[in-house]
Amino acid sequence: MVRRIKQGAYIHGRAGWPDFRWHHVRISARLVDVRHRQGRLIGRMEGLGFQLRAEAVLDSLTEEVLKSSEIEGEALDRDQVRSSIARRLGLDIGGLTPAERDVEGVVEMMLDATQKYAERLTARRLFDWHAALFPTGRSGMSKIRVGAWRDDAKGPMQVVSGPVGKERVHYEAPVADRMHDEMKKFLEWFEKDDSTDLVLKSGIAHLWFVTIHPFDDGNGRIARAIADMVLARSEHSPQRFYSMSAQIRQECKAYYEILEATQKGDLDITLWLEWFLECLGRAFDRAETILATVLNKARFWDRFAGVEFNERQRGIVNRLLNGFEGKLTSSKWAKLAKCSQDTALRDIEDLIRKKVLVKDVAGGRSTSYSLAGMK
Repeated sequence: MVRRIKQGAYIHGRAGWPDFRWHHVRISARLVDVRHRQGRLIGRMEGLGFQLRAEAVLDSLTEEVLKSSEIEGEALDRDQVRSSIARRLGLDIGGLTPAERDVEGVVEMMLDATQKYAERLTARRLFDWHAALFPTGRSGMSKIRVGAWRDDAKGPMQVVSGPVGKERVHYEAPVADRMHDEMKKFLEWFEKDDSTDLVLKSGIAHLWFVTIHPFDDGNGRIARAIADMVLARSEHSPQRFYSMSAQIRQECKAYYEILEATQKGDLDITLWLEWFLECLGRAFDRAETILATVLNKARFWDRFAGVEFNERQRGIVNRLLNGFEGKLTSSKWAKLAKCSQDTALRDIEDLIRKKVLVKDVAGGRSTSYSLAGMK
């Protein structure tokens, strides 16, 4: 039995909740730097031209969906995510992979948040996001309340770790009876036109929502979607050129540590905002990798502009350019292209003759292949 903790032990039980405060001088210095880097990144991406910019957006959104789910311990199929996003954005990437319902749900939520960033955030909209995340009404094997605030019928909403009988309680959310009033305050603040810089508001919204923890499950993913929505508002653009979730995933331990410390602290959230802004800055740095990938792909197709590819070859080459995991063998080619082993070998040998592919140095039982000049 996980022990109950007094609500007053957490930030939502402090006098004055939810009137957050922070050290304005310390935060302002970091905010100015982050805003400058944000503007510089957007300027570089917008200078790419339509097609390359669309590729960068597709890569960034794919990372956002994948990594936000990974933070919660859920691994989605990259090709399904990428195909689902491309189809919804009307992008022609060829060879679209059918996506399962759980993938479609996460993509639907993320695109609604970022592509329709100017629309009001309401309880109904949040319920729709939640229902999209859990189309079967279940989280794993457990049945949950979908499209409604939690009711704590199974006990208090707690974030715990450790084996059964030795659980450690990291956090306990406000009781369910408070959900209506808590979310009403949050949503009114969210849409209020005040003087708070929108990048800063993104960090506050993330913390506030995940602290209320209004749903049985999915709170982290929805909190990150809300933060992305505010960042889109800060840029007046639905185009996403970086992934905050990918950076949080890379810094997961620090993320949970600062979140727990803040939720067990008082209403001064300076340390949280400092970490959020610094993490966002590192997400901008990480976007350089996405930019490099997009430019490499463009250079590759320019280089082989006069070479004829069949549909299977073009599809597999694009997979390699998008970051194929592991070694490419003829058997993997056959599986991915849904063709026979003989057809796969003919495709590969044709691309070797055209100097598109090269054989890797022998190092195993199966021969593997890489893109020429990109190993």
